[in-house]
Formats: sequence, C-alpha cells, structure tokens
Amino acid sequence: MTEASYRDLTAGLDPQQVAEAVGAGMYEHDHCAQHLGIRLLEIAPGYAKMEMTVRRDMLNGFAICHGGIVTTLADTAFAYSCNSYNEMTVASGLATEFLAPVREGDVLTAEGREVALAGRTGVYDVSITSQRGELVAVMRGKSYRLKGRAVVELD
Repeated sequence: MTEASYRDLTAGLDPQQVAEAVGAGMYEHDHCAQHLGIRLLEIAPGYAKMEMTVRRDMLNGFAICHGGIVTTLADTAFAYSCNSYNEMTVASGLATEFLAPVREGDVLTAEGREVALAGRTGVYDVSITSQRGELVAVMRGKSYRLKGRAVVELD
C-alpha cells in the first residue's frame, strides 16, 4: 500500500475511532500482553494506558518484579500509543529507569504519551505507577513508522 492510498483509507475517519479499532485489533493478536495479564484501559491518538497485576512468577531472586517485566509493560503502552494512528510503527530504541521496587500483588499502570513526531520517527514517554500512585519507573521510546502499512483494516 502506498502512503497516498493509506491516507485515502483513513481520510474522514474519527481519529479516536481509529485509535480504538487499532487497540482492539492489536490486543487480539498480542499474545505477550495477554500472557502477562496486561490490559488495555484507554487509547487515543498518541496515547495508551495499560494495566498489569504483578504475579509471583514475575518476581526475581530478591522478591521484586523483574525489570524486564516492568519494561515489557512500558513497551506495550509505547507500542499501542505509537500505533494508534493505524500506521504500523516499531520501536527503534528505548531506555527504562527504575525508581522504586515493585512487589507481588502491585497493580501497575503504564501511560504512554507522544512527545514528538518528525517524518517517520517519534519519541514517546511512558510513566509507570503503582496502585498507590507512586512513580516506579519511566521509559522513553523512539519509534519508526513503516509508511503505508496499516495495523488493522478499517471499514
């Protein structure tokens, strides 16, 4: 699909409805998120909010949530936020900073927000908070759009 034909497919569509269709379509095939119990709470153009409850099998040898699991939650919010325009987008890099330990039973919320888009690249910030409202990690992701490739088919 060319960029022009992609734009023709999305012309006149409500951006919020597009984002919601992308979220539902991505989640249907997102076996990693489903396996980890990551739930999509909210999606909008350039934004996604995901939630996950920390289970025992997510803990490391210090009885805290493995950093890779926290990063996976953040990366998932990043992926949904940058794909919300229905143009296939992949990560080109990310960095996570851990601010506080996460324990079994904690409910984590990751909010991904678009910071900038320029050409095919984007920058997204993700904040991860506990059910107590404590900021436990932050992640910055860089994205790369594959122009002309839709995430889901829109009617």
